Amino acid sequence: MYTLAVCAEMVFRELPVEDRARRIRDAGFQVEIWDWTRHDLTALERSGAVFSSMTGYLRGSLTDADGAAELLRTAEESVKAAERLRCPRLNLHGTGLDSEGLPVAAVTGAVTGPMWIAAHRTLTRIAELGESAGVVFTLENLNTAVDHPGVPFAKAADTLALVEAVGRPGLRMNLDLYHAQIGEGNLIELLRRAHGRGLIGEIQVADVPGRCEPGTGEINYPAVARALADLGYDGTVAMEAWASDDSDLALERFRSAFTL
Repeated sequence: MYTLAVCAEMVFRELPVEDRARRIRDAGFQVEIWDWTRHDLTALERSGAVFSSMTGYLRGSLTDADGAAELLRTAEESVKAAERLRCPRLNLHGTGLDSEGLPVAAVTGAVTGPMWIAAHRTLTRIAELGESAGVVFTLENLNTAVDHPGVPFAKAADTLALVEAVGRPGLRMNLDLYHAQIGEGNLIELLRRAHGRGLIGEIQVADVPGRCEPGTGEINYPAVARALADLGYDGTVAMEAWASDDSDLALERFRSAFTL
């Protein structure tokens, strides 16, 4: 069966992040964080939590030479931080995001052929870095309609195509079902397609609308859980969602939705 994790950036927000990590650990989940530079890594090390994923770059983008160089440089820094936390996965997006989730380098209009080629080249180098360091980089799909307008390679179909084209074990897809529901829908078929090609590094969940815990919106997460069991998925399912009310209740709703 799959492993359950919770993003510490979005629950128990009244506490320091290391205390959030302890609360999540004590509830029986692994822990995810975003930008590691905002946190005290020593305090996180002492929390006793098992870290499953963190942001794998600080700045940069996939679409141009300068952005790619910066992404690769800061990915190397992130690998060192991941080593400290024993974190096996490092997450990527098509371009850097600011504190509001907006792209630092927005793409207006269609993503061009040269952008695709640049992204493929950069992600191949990222995969090589991951393989040499013993970690996996994951490329996350995002939605551009609500949260992240202007991000390139945002749809699940785009991230899936890039990961498959690179074809290396150091790069996998972070399939975010919240973003996919807004952008594309047809979630179970999407899971089957990505899993069947062996391209999923992690699955993230939140409900629509609102980006709160499973059970607060329109997505039938118990059906998703059954589909994952039928597929034999044994990776990580992470709740990257705001607590709609009480954080402890949000964690229990997440657990219930994915307990068969």
